[in-house]
Amino acid sequence: MYKIIGADQKEYGPVSAEQLRAWIVEGRVNALTSVQLEGTTEWKPLGSLPEFAELLGARAVAPGAPPAYSASRGLAEDIFTRDYDLDIGGCIGNAWALLKNNFGVLFGGVAIFFLIQIGLGGLGQIPIVGLVFSLGSFIVSGPLMGGVYYFLLKNIRRQPAEVGDIFAGFRLAFGQLLLGYLVMVILTCLSALPGVAIMAFPVYTMVHHHAVAAGPLLLALLGFIVAMIPAIYLSTGWVFSLPLIIDKQMEFWPAMSASRQMVGKHWWLVFGLMVVCGLIYFAGFLACCVGLFVAMPIMFGAMMYAYESIFSAPTSRTA
Repeated sequence: MYKIIGADQKEYGPVSAEQLRAWIVEGRVNALTSVQLEGTTEWKPLGSLPEFAELLGARAVAPGAPPAYSASRGLAEDIFTRDYDLDIGGCIGNAWALLKNNFGVLFGGVAIFFLIQIGLGGLGQIPIVGLVFSLGSFIVSGPLMGGVYYFLLKNIRRQPAEVGDIFAGFRLAFGQLLLGYLVMVILTCLSALPGVAIMAFPVYTMVHHHAVAAGPLLLALLGFIVAMIPAIYLSTGWVFSLPLIIDKQMEFWPAMSASRQMVGKHWWLVFGLMVVCGLIYFAGFLACCVGLFVAMPIMFGAMMYAYESIFSAPTSRTA
């Protein structure tokens, strides 16, 4: 008999091996689902149990070992026909509880990510050679963020995790994470160009005449709105692209498409969660910037709890 951790991070079971095999076939559990053999206390990925390896279509892996990258695993076949519930307060509360229960490893992992970003940003301000560091930051941001998501998901799923997992993106899906990040940034910037073009003329006029006039100011404001609307819409729709690449082992374009389709079902809820996370980040910044080291694990954790609610297969509670 076995117990599992469902997509809602609640414990289900005990269930038999036959029931688990049926759920594998139905796509309701996968190789990364946390499972506990009755009579033991250790939680392991389902894919690490030899008795299910053949059915999962992959070789058994050692407990805690990252799965080999393969773009073929993807999503459950019925994912786009399913709806989901997204509890913003629940995502934030779960992220806070996760941080409290795993403070050392979460704080350490996210702190390293944050310090790397700050370091590259600071080095990018150096004249001439700063261009090299700015380019480096652009190249590593996608894989590094993917690693942070992977690191948080392992903690959420109660799988063995260590601080070094934040670099998992470089060894599991470097190319796809890089392409996903670059394409999202480029397309988002391109979507804002019409608004930027509208802003350019009135801003130039006011600067040229050294005076602020109501007409050009309103036109510049209109251009800003026109620029921000598509950028916000796309960035919200694609917010789960990097997690899908590293967790579901998808190629970047299908991952972007899947994220947009699923977010589109409840776009305003996902956007609301992002706004709340932004407010948490701002509150951390106000706390002498030190608060960011606490705010960021909560912010990223909340987004990954939302990811679990949206993309993980539902499981039924079993008595």
